[in-house]
Amino acid sequence: MAAPALTRVGHFIDGAEHPESAESIDVLNPATEEIIGSVPAGTVEDADAAVAAAVAAFPSWAARTPQDRAAVVRAISAGLAERRDEIAALISAEVGAPITFATKVQATLPATTAKGVADLVDSGGFAFTEEIGNSLVVREPAGVVAAITPWNYPLHQIMAKLAPALVAGCTVVLKPSEVAPLNTGILVEVLRQAGVPDGVVNIVHGTGPVVGARLAEHPDVDMISFTGSTRAGKAVAAAAAQTVKRVALELGGKSANVILDDADLTKAVKLGVANTFLNGGQSCNAWTRMLVPESLHDQAVEIAVAAAAKYQPGDPSDPATRLGPMVSEVQRDRVVGYIRAGAEAGATLACGGPEKPDGMERGFFVRPTVFANVREDMVIAQEEIFGPVLSVLPYTDVDDAVRIANNSMYGLGGAVFAGSDERAIEVAKRIRTGQVDVNGGSFNPMAPFGGYKQSGIGREFGKFGLEEYLEVKSIQR
Repeated sequence: MAAPALTRVGHFIDGAEHPESAESIDVLNPATEEIIGSVPAGTVEDADAAVAAAVAAFPSWAARTPQDRAAVVRAISAGLAERRDEIAALISAEVGAPITFATKVQATLPATTAKGVADLVDSGGFAFTEEIGNSLVVREPAGVVAAITPWNYPLHQIMAKLAPALVAGCTVVLKPSEVAPLNTGILVEVLRQAGVPDGVVNIVHGTGPVVGARLAEHPDVDMISFTGSTRAGKAVAAAAAQTVKRVALELGGKSANVILDDADLTKAVKLGVANTFLNGGQSCNAWTRMLVPESLHDQAVEIAVAAAAKYQPGDPSDPATRLGPMVSEVQRDRVVGYIRAGAEAGATLACGGPEKPDGMERGFFVRPTVFANVREDMVIAQEEIFGPVLSVLPYTDVDDAVRIANNSMYGLGGAVFAGSDERAIEVAKRIRTGQVDVNGGSFNPMAPFGGYKQSGIGREFGKFGLEEYLEVKSIQR
């Protein structure tokens, strides 16, 4: 299951490998700190060439029927599904995701979400035209889309943008994260097999300040879809505003898991820990704030500590491993810094800590950490840590719990556990966030995903994601 050594993945522009940039960016295996591959450090000229190819390919691709475009996307989905195990091994190596999780999620969801969008067309679940009075309302492709994607779920986030953009009739310039770009080598092979015309999908590797910034400001880019930090999202939006292009942003989160007094406490806490530590805690919608009644605080912490003990850091290639490394040294140091800040602020360190995990001298590993007696004004309760760090906050009553949950600049995800779904839904409706899971509700790849407040603009997945890539025209008669 090991990823191939020293994989070289280049730009993909107008259906061909593009001439290499003068400089390269190395890709590390975060579990071993060894170089496993590289990509070219793209330039402004590379970005411009990719946009020009997308502009040239747009008229013919947009002219195809939605059914034709959906068939191509369905073929992409099938190609990714066929290579699931290869994709899982590669993403596990470049991100550090445990292989079992990488197989079930990292390598499976891209095909699932792509097929779901394609199926909308054939099932009649999405109308490209409708009549309103004397008007014919037509949904048309937005144009050339620049997609900037993150490293935590690299291929999944790529397909969350690429699939709906293609079904909509848009052409795409993709800038994947330079931290985890190797999976795009497989994607290019799948795109070719699926019959994607030259120029419809272009890939330019490189950094955000160079390639990403150029795509955001480019006058020939009609829309930009960005997933990443709120700080970077603000910069993308500011650059895009200069040409008033459409912007979709999926940014940070600090989601609250509200456990009510009549909930199954053991189930709620265990699921809360599992969600927080999923993908090493490197998920924007992780339930990193656990809100529990004051009278149940100590009991909840005890259950959380016992659950966290099952997430000891280990070799990502071992099927038994639940917690891999942080994706990079920078990310590891960032998480450790937050753990130290939490202890210095007076939160109770119930387990874990800033020290290296025992026996893990190599790799960017972090101890799974649980803080108790956390106040809502502490840094660890307000800022996104992006690591296996859980904060347990006590509350007095339901109104207090809702207030604490909403006391955040973010509004991406969340959860409510209660004795009944009805009571949980009542509380869920009061939380200002884009998604709320009730009593352990599972992820739905066809439901809208996106945030309130500084967690972003727009939605991804299913018909809601497809709508982002379409302009609406009314024709009166």
